[in-house]
Amino acid sequence: KLIHHSDRGAQYCSKEYQRLHIKHGIICSMTDGYDCYQNALAERINGILKMEYLVTKPRDLEEAKKMVAESVALYNEQRPHMALKYKTPDEVHRAFT
Repeated sequence: KLIHHSDRGAQYCSKEYQRLHIKHGIICSMTDGYDCYQNALAERINGILKMEYLVTKPRDLEEAKKMVAESVALYNEQRPHMALKYKTPDEVHRAFT
């Protein structure tokens, strides 16, 4: 499913805009409590995906879906993060479950 992430700008919160989400089956994701840091995190991850993983243009939607899935798996399961003491997000998540 398609997820549209945004801040809580008035244009994104409008009833008309939200009706478009519902009409097209789009899941709406917004920062909660006007927390600008959440949006910055989403932008950072999207930027990494675009600039480091999705470097070739997909032929079609199916290939794009496959590329994104592979990129997210690499990011979460194989790429160590300095902020996580050089562990992967998956390793850190499993430690808390």
